[in-house]
Parts: sequence; structure tokens; C-alpha cells
Amino acid sequence: MATQIRQQDGIAILEPNGKIVGPSVLELREAIAPQIETTDSPRILINFEHVNMIDSSGLGALMEARAIVNRKQGRIGVIHVGKQIKNLIVMSRLVSAFEHYDNEAAAVSALSA
Repeated sequence: MATQIRQQDGIAILEPNGKIVGPSVLELREAIAPQIETTDSPRILINFEHVNMIDSSGLGALMEARAIVNRKQGRIGVIHVGKQIKNLIVMSRLVSAFEHYDNEAAAVSALSA
């Protein structure tokens, strides 16, 4: 799994690609960590458009990131959440844990406010 990272209006936009399972969960953690650590109030957007699978350990990594971001009084949002990922989030009762947006422009606007 590869994760592209770019910045826009003070928001770190992460675009993982592939499956977030097994060893790729560590890669996701390593991609998110610097985005959280380098700012006092992190704003992170994760685009799941090119992710076709995530397992419970991947979801755990996202929840860890969310917890740290919340402690730093930041925000974390998601866009383009596919059916498999959405089902896992709903079944885990974590659907309200992340800010969901319809597209990148709406997410950047909301998260940068």
C-alpha cells in the first residue's frame, strides 16, 4: 500500500491506495503520525477513493489517530468511503467517529474553518 500526502489550506490530505490490512496498517500509521505530530491542532483528511479493503487492525489504526487528533483538539475527516469500509465502520458502531464529507472541496472548506 502506498499513501500519497499533500497539503492544502493547512490540511494534510492522505490518499492511501490498495488494501489496509496486515503490514500495510503499519504503513498507514507511519504516514499519519508525522501529520499529527508536526502541528498543535492537526487537520487531516483521508481520501479512501483508492482503498478497496480495510480490516479491523486498519480501523484500529484510524481510531488511534482520531484519539490523538482529538486530544490535540484537531479534526479528522474522510471522503470517498467505499461500501466495504462503510459497512465495517457501521457494524463497529464507529460511524459517528469521523467527519464524513461528500467531496474534497467540501472537506477542505469545513476542516479549515
